[in-house]
Amino acid sequence: MLTTDFEIEYLQYPRIYLESIIYNLLSNALKYTVPRVQPQIHIRTYQQNNSTLLSIQDNGIGIDLPKFKSQIFMFRKVFHRGFDSKGLGLFITRYQIESLGGKIDVISKPNNGTTFLVNFLENN
Repeated sequence: MLTTDFEIEYLQYPRIYLESIIYNLLSNALKYTVPRVQPQIHIRTYQQNNSTLLSIQDNGIGIDLPKFKSQIFMFRKVFHRGFDSKGLGLFITRYQIESLGGKIDVISKPNNGTTFLVNFLENN
């Protein structure tokens, strides 16, 4: 099930980067699902402290952040075995966001899903 809450209807951001960011985060949400559990993904855009944020939240297998947080966005890092993973998607996503002055963060617990938060450039 996919749900959305677009408080910000338009993001001024390079289209090819935005498509790639959303594709990578959604494909991860679909790839790392809990067996026999219907995936639930929530996409939200909103304003907070003069910044535009995009969050993609899922109910998947999650990531052990105390163990892996420092490696999440590194090149060729894979945290779950048995999936068709190369360790490139999150690395590329971080590069695309940070190259334009934004930030990406993650909230996750094993067996409790993951939320990726993209903070775009601050509004001036």
